[in-house]
Amino acid sequence: MSSFGVKVWCAVVLVVIVGELPMSTDAQASGLDPSFYKNTCPNVHSIVREVIRNVSKTDPRMLGSLIRLHFHDCFVQGCDASILLNDTKTIASEQSAPPNSNSIRGLDVVNKIKTEVEKACPGVVSCADILALAAEISSVLGQGPDWKVPLGRRDSTTANKTLAGLNLPGPSFDLTTLKTFFNRQGLDVTDLVALSGAHTIGRARCQFITDRLYNFSNSAQPDPNLNTTYLQQLRSICPKNGPGNALTNLDSSTPDKFDKNYYSNLQIRKGLLQSDQELFSTPGAETVSIVNKFSSDENAFFEAFKASMIKMGNIGVITGNKGEIRKQCNFVNTQSIELGLGLYNSEDGMVSSS
Repeated sequence: MSSFGVKVWCAVVLVVIVGELPMSTDAQASGLDPSFYKNTCPNVHSIVREVIRNVSKTDPRMLGSLIRLHFHDCFVQGCDASILLNDTKTIASEQSAPPNSNSIRGLDVVNKIKTEVEKACPGVVSCADILALAAEISSVLGQGPDWKVPLGRRDSTTANKTLAGLNLPGPSFDLTTLKTFFNRQGLDVTDLVALSGAHTIGRARCQFITDRLYNFSNSAQPDPNLNTTYLQQLRSICPKNGPGNALTNLDSSTPDKFDKNYYSNLQIRKGLLQSDQELFSTPGAETVSIVNKFSSDENAFFEAFKASMIKMGNIGVITGNKGEIRKQCNFVNTQSIELGLGLYNSEDGMVSSS
């Protein structure tokens, strides 16, 4: 979301119960299975975990970035790793679409993971499954929830830059627009509030909040739903005429820990993005009670987040004989052959935002 960016109308208890099931009915219907690689690549989880663990030692921000990268992939033609494809003569990369430009990170880390996975299990594990595993592992390394990731996705042979511009929620969306965008993906209000909780970890660029600090809705005034003390803190980090590249914490209290503080911040008007604060500050919204629940009960948040991540991870998946298992995540296999690319090079051929 821009910023992982990023996602049961009335019964939070139901979400908790669903989150405890070994595998969601959506996952079963899509043909995904947490044990998909049991015989073909039994160590894939530990391989992915080791790469992310090492990267996060020097870049703790990466954990939040990888969670949101999975979100940015799934909202555009499904969870098919289309976001990883680079520009070629036949593919316009989603990476340069406005919601992704200067927002998504971790593409180079996915590259490194693919290198190690290919060494152990060549031609077996899809890039789409690597994205799903990386999101779950990043949650755990950030002291957040774990879940059994349904696996068996295959990779797309296409990308859709235009659809990325149309489907990904923006940081300045109001609640009505957010609900519309999530509903398009088969996600409900609880999914919206739970998945937004991914903003409990990581950073965002000033460019995504400058209007909110200085010219909210072209009023020449700041957003009235922004805590005034917090406003001054943010203005010191993000000056009015600054370049917009400075970073500020998505969660002002515990930016490198996956916890419920994101929701507590919303209650005191310290949501960084307008799209965050809308969940609590929209008068009469059904999201308010969910925010209150998650703020007071971290376990309820964790269970809902797990259920929503599994649900999101089943959007538009490719299985069976459709798609392919890319040898390199940033090129479809025919292009890898045409370019004479061998084993995955973790330093080249992959666009990465800062």
